[in-house]
Amino acid sequence: MSELQLAVIDVKPGAAMDSQSGLQLLRPRIYGAFRAPPGPKKIAAIVMHPTSNFMGHYLIGPLAERGICCMGLNSRFVGNDTVLLMERAIQDLGAGVQYLRAAGYEKVFLVGNSGGAALAAFYQAQAEQLTASQLPDGDPTHLHQSDLPPVDGLALCAAHLGRTRLMRDWIDPSVTDEHDPLSVDPELDMYDPRHRVPYEADFLKRFSAAQKARMDRIEQWCLDRLALLRSTPGAPRDQTFVVYRTHADPRCVDLSLDANARLPGSVWGDARQVNYSANAMGRTTSLTAFLSQWSSRSQADGPTNLARTTVPKLLLTYTGDQSTFPSTRDTWMAAGGARIRNVDIVGGNHYLAGQPELIPKAADAIAEFAHAL
Repeated sequence: MSELQLAVIDVKPGAAMDSQSGLQLLRPRIYGAFRAPPGPKKIAAIVMHPTSNFMGHYLIGPLAERGICCMGLNSRFVGNDTVLLMERAIQDLGAGVQYLRAAGYEKVFLVGNSGGAALAAFYQAQAEQLTASQLPDGDPTHLHQSDLPPVDGLALCAAHLGRTRLMRDWIDPSVTDEHDPLSVDPELDMYDPRHRVPYEADFLKRFSAAQKARMDRIEQWCLDRLALLRSTPGAPRDQTFVVYRTHADPRCVDLSLDANARLPGSVWGDARQVNYSANAMGRTTSLTAFLSQWSSRSQADGPTNLARTTVPKLLLTYTGDQSTFPSTRDTWMAAGGARIRNVDIVGGNHYLAGQPELIPKAADAIAEFAHAL
């Protein structure tokens, strides 16, 4: 197998301070790792997540063995989504696509793994028709069509529907005080032993409605706070805040809901402990980042964007996944229409952790799809 190579890619600066590093701000760069198979440069893939470090992704080597150069690419927000703007993340992804095109690859496709699926769909939708001229807070994105060269296909695996839907499904509605992580309404606490599994339909209905209500309250507070900041002379244009308890999906403990072959718990372990942890999904965010990633105003909804794309699409469903489910698959398939097909990776958990025998199956399916592009 070819050696792992490093890609260092210059990117355009953001409109705000999106890094604590002065060096990164003055000379913004992103980094990727790839293996280039010997022979003609026929086809290459990028696997990228908004924040996760994918430079060691489990598909890089297996796809190279199957004749596909695969780059695990990091965005400028790797490891920290506090100020992440999805509109800036697709700009970084576009720089990666340009890098591979300039290297001579005839075809380039995206592997959207986990939260990278909605990112890939958002990218291609904007590459085919740029509509994201403004951020959800109203500021210009400064995106140009040349920043986003279209790719030839999308392969999605263990694919979330997008950060806005994920937060809507996971946020804990039992929080009664946004400034107190221990505040709780036991009537809405899925972890309270009084609510037995399987959950009653009435509880689930009230739970879901309260999740939406909490999301709506936070979103409106963000909009009101931004309006205040931007109408106050000398005030900053953004600020950070904390969203407590963002891991309360009843499917983590009630396996009868959206049933698949998953084990109880979450992809990070005990769901209740993750819910109360100091560092979890969306825990610390800025006003603008919340609107771009997590809110109903986000432009990065996965299925909505996938439906706007015209390229061939592949969906790999990991049937033992604790955070994507049969309903997730059905939503992606409906959005993909006639140009998407599904392949089940039977028993696969979200990361294929401890399942080395399943990685070649995923790589085979992606390689078959890629060589047909």
